Amino acid sequence: DTCHPADTAAQRDHLDRMAAALRYEPCAPTCANWLRYGVQPQHPRKGMTPGRCRGKAHQRATLGFGGRRVLVSRKWSGKNLADHRADRRRWVLATLGGLTPAGAELSATADPDRYLWDVVRPGDDDAPPRGRLILHALSERLRWQAELRAAQAAADGTDEPATSDVA
Repeated sequence: DTCHPADTAAQRDHLDRMAAALRYEPCAPTCANWLRYGVQPQHPRKGMTPGRCRGKAHQRATLGFGGRRVLVSRKWSGKNLADHRADRRRWVLATLGGLTPAGAELSATADPDRYLWDVVRPGDDDAPPRGRLILHALSERLRWQAELRAAQAAADGTDEPATSDVA
């Protein structure tokens, strides 16, 4: 409440309306405000009353700080995780100039009968050790990143790809 003080009457009115609206919104699974909606909060206690939660989300000084700090992207973008993955895949393919990273199957129309999937059970003789699988996945990711940096450098017209410590 101190970083953006309400200077005008309209701002003070807005702050009052926001405080009134958030007074009865549930801030956490344990919030007493769930009782207004006929939902039993987690760990109910004697004397819980809607509108009397002491969580930070309901206090005027920290108005709305409880819970998520930002909206879930699907609520403002209309995209789910699969849509975001497809966007990233299209961007990578465009950056690589239509080339796919070595060993990566990026086609969404791949033949479903091409692979035979089977659950690996503990003690299965055909399964490689978990450490080897993790190291293989890491090396593959590093190789893909190097190819992407090289493609970006080629697109920018620079000779040397930019290095990054991000894995």
